[in-house]
Amino acid sequence: MSGAVKEAVSLMEVLPESEQNFALEFIRKLVLAWDPDYTKVTSAEKKELEEAEKDISGNRMISHDAINWD
Repeated sequence: MSGAVKEAVSLMEVLPESEQNFALEFIRKLVLAWDPDYTKVTSAEKKELEEAEKDISGNRMISHDAINWD
């Protein structure tokens, strides 16, 4: 969690619950304005995708048959 997120959480905890809900709705609107259909990749997601691509290209995968699905 970034420092900005930690600070936002700390600040929201100071607010009364009704104002916390207002702040949450505001954050939701900011996110929707930034990415209305939730298709942008976050930096954490990008890193995970890059690692997965390296595993695939390096043939470091687990066979479906090697997994106990029960």
